[in-house]
Amino acid sequence: MDIKQYMSQLGRQARQASRAVAAADSGVKNRALLAMATAVDAHREAILAANAKDLAAGEANGLEPALMDRLALNDKGIDGIIEGLTQVAALADPVGAISDMNYRPSGIQVGKMRVPLGVVGIIYESRPNVTLEAASLCLKSGNAAILRGGSEAIHSNQALAACIREGLAAAGLPETAVQVLETTDRAAVGELITMPEYVDVVVPRGGKGLIERIARDATVTVIKHLDGICHVYIDDAADAEKAFAIALNAKTHRYGTCNTMETLLVAESRAEELLPRIADAMIEKGVELRGCRRTRQILMGAAEATDEDWATEYLAPILSIRVVSGLEQAMDHIAQFSSGHTESIVTENYTSGRRFLREVDSSSVMINASTRFADGFEYGLGAEIGISTDKIHARGPVGLEGLTSQKYIVLGDGHIRV
Repeated sequence: MDIKQYMSQLGRQARQASRAVAAADSGVKNRALLAMATAVDAHREAILAANAKDLAAGEANGLEPALMDRLALNDKGIDGIIEGLTQVAALADPVGAISDMNYRPSGIQVGKMRVPLGVVGIIYESRPNVTLEAASLCLKSGNAAILRGGSEAIHSNQALAACIREGLAAAGLPETAVQVLETTDRAAVGELITMPEYVDVVVPRGGKGLIERIARDATVTVIKHLDGICHVYIDDAADAEKAFAIALNAKTHRYGTCNTMETLLVAESRAEELLPRIADAMIEKGVELRGCRRTRQILMGAAEATDEDWATEYLAPILSIRVVSGLEQAMDHIAQFSSGHTESIVTENYTSGRRFLREVDSSSVMINASTRFADGFEYGLGAEIGISTDKIHARGPVGLEGLTSQKYIVLGDGHIRV
């Protein structure tokens, strides 16, 4: 296969299809999404069989446990895909929404209209459910999509791609509105991210190495986050039961996700009271603890934490713990080591909570909630196409609105400038 020619063909087809998708009304797009959901349900056995092939190949190739976890599909996972499609279909369509209309002294009206980005390229690893999440969000927001999943999920993604094509055809939309690459050749990624004539924005979802490469080499706009070094800070005024539940959930709910807590910060005034119970629960779940000097005085079994630990996204059952003097030092630590993804404070002090919300510069900032909530589905977006920690129009979980832009519109009645 000539990869350059193949990718150029996909790009041309996507650009052409993007005009049809941008012009489609909400009813047509929703019919396509619901038809995709029906197809996924109808082809459930074929999808699971394809996923089993990928899992067997992954095990044979020594795929890391975190990636195997992301790769696996089961009936519950397929139900989640179907629910995501129906939820996106039920969301308000952002395309065409007009805002900020104002009369100017000249008599014209000036406002903004929300419009699709055009063609969105999605590059992701392992998780086959991303195939439908990306397709649904791009379609509902009026965009065409080119999807490049990881080679480890090739069979799963092709089975899901067939369901996407079935749904598009049922609604009378071009099947090229969503194209899933049929090749595992890594050169395809290099072509996808350097085709500004066909692709308007690229969203990478995967490991830090993949995202760094794309951010470095892309000649199109990239919506990205590099890693998820998320913090929970237990304040002087924290409720003990809330602190215990939030810390345990933020770390142990799932280890291989970007919104998992990697560092626990605890106010000195509460450390001796709260850390032993939290540590016992973490150890019971198999979590390795690494701590600062004060932490190790309280938790004799904790290993020494280094600056490298504070700056590491483990994606594994490892937790760094630091005892801090209070809110100020906690925010200083976050400012130095955070990746800008998600931070949470546990406190009953209104002033401390408000300061944390205002001054911590991450894409999601929380009070008395687990960092695991930093997710498009939990935020009511239906699904997410990725997380953005860049300070662009899309920040945090990127849903429908993040996949659109705005253009100025002007209404006149024969007005001329004098």
